[in-house]
Amino acid sequence: MPSIPGPGPQPADRRARAAVAAMFLTNGALFANLVPRYPEIKAALDLDNATYGVAVAAFPAGAIIAGLGAGFLVRKLGSAQAAVVGTILTGLGVLAAGLAPSFGLLVLALLLGGAMDAVTDVAQNAHGLRVQRRYGRSIINGFHAVWSVGAVLGGSMAAGAIAIGLPLGVHLGISTAVFAIVALVALRFRLPGRDGDIEDAPGTTSAAEVRGTALSPRTVAIVAALVLIAISGALVEDAGSSWAALYLSGSLGAPAALAATGFVALVGAQFVGRMLGDRMVDRFGQRTVARGGGVIIALGMGLALAVPTVPGTIIGFAAAGLGSATLVPAAMHEADELPGLRAGTGLTIVSWLMRLGFLASPPLVGMVADAVGLRYGLLVVPAAGLLIVLLAGVLQNRTASPR
Repeated sequence: MPSIPGPGPQPADRRARAAVAAMFLTNGALFANLVPRYPEIKAALDLDNATYGVAVAAFPAGAIIAGLGAGFLVRKLGSAQAAVVGTILTGLGVLAAGLAPSFGLLVLALLLGGAMDAVTDVAQNAHGLRVQRRYGRSIINGFHAVWSVGAVLGGSMAAGAIAIGLPLGVHLGISTAVFAIVALVALRFRLPGRDGDIEDAPGTTSAAEVRGTALSPRTVAIVAALVLIAISGALVEDAGSSWAALYLSGSLGAPAALAATGFVALVGAQFVGRMLGDRMVDRFGQRTVARGGGVIIALGMGLALAVPTVPGTIIGFAAAGLGSATLVPAAMHEADELPGLRAGTGLTIVSWLMRLGFLASPPLVGMVADAVGLRYGLLVVPAAGLLIVLLAGVLQNRTASPR
C-alpha cells in the first residue's frame, strides 16, 4: 500500500518535481529547435509566403484538432506517461517536418507535432499539479519558467547548428534523440499511482472523490471564466510575439534591432514573474496575484498606447509580460481542481480553448490595425488586463503555509 507522506515534500516528491521540470524544459526546447530553421525549409521547398503561412499554421491547427483528446490519454496512460509519449512523438513530428520533401508532407508532419505538443502540454501540467498538491504550496509557475528556459535553449541550439553548418536532418535528429532520452529518464522519477489518488493531497478529500460529484451550472460558469482568463493571457503573449516589433518599427519608427526588444522585454519580464510567482501566490493567493497582474497589464500597456514613445512602449510590453506571468498556470490549476469533472478534463478544456485564442488573436488585431491602425489594434492588451481584473474572482485565494 502506498504510504501517505508526512508534512513537507518527501524525497520522492522532490525527484518528481525535478522530473516535471525536465518535461517542461524538453517541451519548450523541441519546437524551438525547428523555428529558426523555417527559412531554410521554405527555401528548400520553394514555397511562396502564402503557402508557407498555411504550412506553419498546421502546428497550432494540429494542437486544436487533438487538444480535446488529451484528457482521455491522461486518464488512459497516466499524466507522466502521456507527457513522455507526447514528447517523443512531438520530436518525431519536428524531425519529419525538417526532412519533408514536399509541402503536403510538411503539413502532415507539423499537424502531428502540434497534436502531440497539445497532449504533452496538458499531461505535463497535470503531473506538475499532482506534485504541487504533494508540496502543499505553489510550484506550477516555476515549471512554466523552466519551459521558457527550454525555448531559449532550443533556439540557441538551432542557432548554433546553423552557425556550424550542421545539416537540418542531423541537427533535428540529435535534438529529438537528446530530449527523448531526457523525457524517458524523467519518467523513472514520476509520482507513483494514478492521477487523482488520495495520496496526492494528504489530509484532504481525494480528487477522485471530488470529481465524482454532479456537474453544476456554477462549475460550467467557472470553466468559462477560467477559459477567458487563459485566453486573455494568450492575447497578451501573442501581442508581444506577433506585433511588438512591427508596432515599434512601423508605427514608432524604431530601428529594427531596438524594435526586437519589445518581445524580449515581454518574455523576459514574464520569465521573472514566473520565477517569483509561486512565492507571491503562496503569500497573497492566486486571485490577488492574478488581479494585480491584470492591473499591471492594463496600466502598463494602456499608458504606453496613450502616450506612444519607443522607451515607454518597451516598458509597456515588459509590464504586460510581468502581469501575465501567472495567468495561464493559475487558470490550469483552478480548472484541474474543479468538482464535477473527470481527472484532466478541466485542464484539457482550458488548454484547448486557450490555443483557439492564440489562433484568433493575430487576425483580430490585424483587422483592427488595417481599419484604424495597429496602435488601436493593440488595445486588446489593456482590455485583456481589465477582463482579468473582472474575472479573477473565480480563482481561489487560498494561500499555503511555508514548508
